[in-house]
Amino acid sequence: MSRRFNESDATYSDDTQLSTAPASQALQFAHRYVVIEGPIGVGKTTLTRRLAGLHDAEAVLERAEENPFLERFYKNPRSGALPAQLYFLFQRTRQLQQLKQSDLFAPVRMADFLLEKDRLFARVTLDDEEYALYEQIYERLSIDAPLPDLVVYLQAPVDVLQERIARRGIRYEQGMEREYLERLVDAYTRFFHNYDAAPLLIVNAGDVDFINNEQHFAQLAAEIAKPRKGRHYFNPFHG
Repeated sequence: MSRRFNESDATYSDDTQLSTAPASQALQFAHRYVVIEGPIGVGKTTLTRRLAGLHDAEAVLERAEENPFLERFYKNPRSGALPAQLYFLFQRTRQLQQLKQSDLFAPVRMADFLLEKDRLFARVTLDDEEYALYEQIYERLSIDAPLPDLVVYLQAPVDVLQERIARRGIRYEQGMEREYLERLVDAYTRFFHNYDAAPLLIVNAGDVDFINNEQHFAQLAAEIAKPRKGRHYFNPFHG
């Protein structure tokens, strides 16, 4: 048995557990609601869409392009952070409340965000006074978000995130500062270090190309399809 270790995030995996079956092959899927999470540029929306297509599932996606304050935030984080964050909070809350109220017999769902990530971003982007105001609003929303059957946390180094952000070419993201990404990655690491609200699969996604490499996608899709309890780690194997 080959056992590999990643010093940066103290993760490991047994290579013998990996599946190399084609992604188009039907998988026995153990979950009804899966959330893919991770910092900007890690590929969570792309993976969510691909998994939803594979499992004939509903994709529940953030609609960042609808946020009228987001471009202002990237141009001037100090003045644009609060309205951008509040817009996202109301948008995400509305999406998840609609999900909670929908038919219990609805199909499998794949989402590219946890509601808790809203607070994570707020703490990174807002100053203390703004964050106090944000918290008052958050607490008064009486949010009853559905609990995922599985959360998949995609990790990648900041250099990889910067490369992917540049490659996808969204204009207002191109001036994103490295220091902001570093703070965001640190915040995600701290958040998921303590996360225990749902089963968690932590994926070392720095070397994974689940857009163009079918084997990479098939391995990850097979891991996500498995029933889970507690916390698990996955280092994709490249043969």
